[in-house]
Amino acid sequence: MKNLEGKVSVIIPAYNEGAVISDSLLETIRTFDEFGCDYEIVVIDDGSKDNTLAKALEVAQRCGRIKVKRNLVNYGKGRALKKAFRYTTGDYIVFLDADLDLHPAQAQTLFDILRLDDADVVIGSKLHPNSQVEYPFSRRAVSFIYYLVIKILFGLPIHDTQTGLKLFKRKVLKEVLPRIVVKKFALDLEILANAHRFGFKIAEAPIVLKQNRQFGRIGLKAMLQTGWDTLAIFYRMNILRYYDQVHPEKNGK
Repeated sequence: MKNLEGKVSVIIPAYNEGAVISDSLLETIRTFDEFGCDYEIVVIDDGSKDNTLAKALEVAQRCGRIKVKRNLVNYGKGRALKKAFRYTTGDYIVFLDADLDLHPAQAQTLFDILRLDDADVVIGSKLHPNSQVEYPFSRRAVSFIYYLVIKILFGLPIHDTQTGLKLFKRKVLKEVLPRIVVKKFALDLEILANAHRFGFKIAEAPIVLKQNRQFGRIGLKAMLQTGWDTLAIFYRMNILRYYDQVHPEKNGK
């Protein structure tokens, strides 16, 4: 990544991540310093009830590359990412979860594939044949079933929309984010389905997913909400044609 032309913005959404946010930011700084590229980190605290904000601000005071922004209440990942994007200045945008289950060094693989495949978007995929994942069987089963559902509904040329490591050229998010409606569970699908619809090339990358914290059971409420959001995206895209009617230049950066 040392010869990368342009700047990288790393967006880290965080909700009640006080136990890990300091380590996550310090490791991300160390990693991107080693990459040798121009970069910035935008942390968006989505209304955390713990000390996530205070911990992030502590690290930011020691590193001028970090911007910390906050939602006063928990609006959901979708709204948080849209807000964070407004504060980015990079030519490339990386979405990175705050929990370190996916090490930031894996961003290098995404950039390599972006260049080799001449892609506009590269996503980490748990279902990539070369991925190494520590993942409960129940989560694997749900991920595969969800893949089949979105394949049928949207015809996306990818297997996993939900992994928390993604790379975008800025032009993609500038086009897509103003159209986003989902605030929580199916946000990633809505972004990728729109990127595909508007002709951007999406590629997948293998990941190494390490279970740093115990995975909880998948809540029925979360699964039902994800299913509902998924059907709502299909309805807006194929029945209402809502996404075709939105003009990004009138709806944000």
